[in-house]
Amino acid sequence: MGKQFVKDLKIGSYVQSQFFVVDVSEQPFTSPNRSGDSFLKVILGDISGTIKGIIWDRSIVHEPINTDDVLNITGEVKDYHGLQLNISCYEKVERDKINRAYFQRFSKRKPEEMWSELQSITAAAVRDPHLSALLQRFYADDSLVERFKQSSAARVVHHNYLGGLLEHTLEVIAFCRHAASLYPRHLNESLLIAGAIFHDMGKIEEYNINSLSFQQTDRGRLLGHIAIGLELMGQKIAEIPVFPPELKMELEHMILSHHGEKEWGSPEIPQTFAAFTLFHADLLSARLKQFVQVLERGGDVDSAWTKRDRFLQRSIFTGGYSP
Repeated sequence: MGKQFVKDLKIGSYVQSQFFVVDVSEQPFTSPNRSGDSFLKVILGDISGTIKGIIWDRSIVHEPINTDDVLNITGEVKDYHGLQLNISCYEKVERDKINRAYFQRFSKRKPEEMWSELQSITAAAVRDPHLSALLQRFYADDSLVERFKQSSAARVVHHNYLGGLLEHTLEVIAFCRHAASLYPRHLNESLLIAGAIFHDMGKIEEYNINSLSFQQTDRGRLLGHIAIGLELMGQKIAEIPVFPPELKMELEHMILSHHGEKEWGSPEIPQTFAAFTLFHADLLSARLKQFVQVLERGGDVDSAWTKRDRFLQRSIFTGGYSP
């Protein structure tokens, strides 16, 4: 039997296919006569989505199931508060025997094409010699560049696929450049482009690129991408013989404040025009991609609305005017 994708599973489907483990947890039975017993709840996924899996019989668990394992699952889909895959047996699959394209999505744009676009933009639009020198230090670091090309921008919320970080960065640059064209007296285009390039760079070390679900690394969990990005940029600035301290401070502030609000994870709120612009450009790229991803998932066949998205906290109307 070929690969069965989550999106195609229906009530009554017999399943014999590979899925990767997004999450696994032990759950207690609520029935009084099963007091003290437990079952396993396993969230399973592939590129098309996720489904709840249940192992009622713990005796079939012959080896521990861990997040990011790929399992060959046998079972049947039932209905219990939504689709539920009751697992009758499973076996782990070695990484060198899986097709990663079944489990990890890629940007629809080619990494080299996006990278070429980024270099063209900076060559044409970054006129400040100090910022140009900083970006050249980044471009000369082959290891950093390769990780930047391949990394995801997030685990779940937006641009959460290989190449997503570079795609997101180009979108943020585009919004920043448009703002600079509207407010040329107040916004420095070179500064905005450099800030946009470095703002999420810490994600190359926050997420494990070899993890099918982009699990966080130890550094990612302990430091977060803002602190890591600040460190990476600081290392490149240190390679430049003379770099204005005021310019360094502005860039640092842009990175530290790009989440916009302290309750959203920003150590500081934006307090410069450039930082405020970067925050909104970043947010707009993320939110619009979230809308696109919800629209692509679709909704019920007979409805003009998508299913409610827990991150956007709304459903999206797909009817509307069509000329």
